[in-house]
Amino acid sequence: MARTVWDSTVGKKTVMAVSGLIMLLYLVAHMIGNLKIFFGADEFNHYAHWLRTVGEPLMHYEWTLWVIRVVLVVAVVAHAVSAYQLSRRDIRARPSKYVHKKPRASYATRTMRWGGIILGLFIVWHILDLTTGTVHSGGFEAGKPYQNVVDTFSTWYGNAIYIVAMLAVGLHIRHGFWSAAQTLGVGSRTRDRALKAVANVLALLLTAGFLAVPVGVMTGVVS
Repeated sequence: MARTVWDSTVGKKTVMAVSGLIMLLYLVAHMIGNLKIFFGADEFNHYAHWLRTVGEPLMHYEWTLWVIRVVLVVAVVAHAVSAYQLSRRDIRARPSKYVHKKPRASYATRTMRWGGIILGLFIVWHILDLTTGTVHSGGFEAGKPYQNVVDTFSTWYGNAIYIVAMLAVGLHIRHGFWSAAQTLGVGSRTRDRALKAVANVLALLLTAGFLAVPVGVMTGVVS
């Protein structure tokens, strides 16, 4: 039964919708946490430490964080695999190019594929930069996330990578939220305008919220 659902186009779109919403919830929480950097090093470092102690004493140190990481990895992989397979299926169904030269889809729709690739590469870089410190620009210090973040956004390439990725996030959310609503049966003719408005607001708030951190470092508000 599960295999049959997965093999269907509807099943793959449902997997994309559910996994996308899981990642959206994470992004909202992550953005709110990031904004704590404007309250100073002690506040931000304390928040980063708290993430590792959530659930204690029931959960051991970092167990909850690892559960969240595993869920996110599963969501990202499921989302990417579903998107790839649906794309291949669409190409096979339409082997010839469209007759109309003028693209009918929105800019966000036409760039979803490249946006996904950009975000996938960004996730790898982000982990290597601020989690493991492998590609960190300065002297990475475990347990001092505030200084590590400032180091990253004190470089032009750190800012460039992050800004491009966050713009891709905004476009992805703008189209993906509305698309997920349609897939899960929430959308309708009467709700479409409201859903698109929510998608636009979410995309704008998340993009602005994430970009506030590098802008804060570049302007000296965060130092």
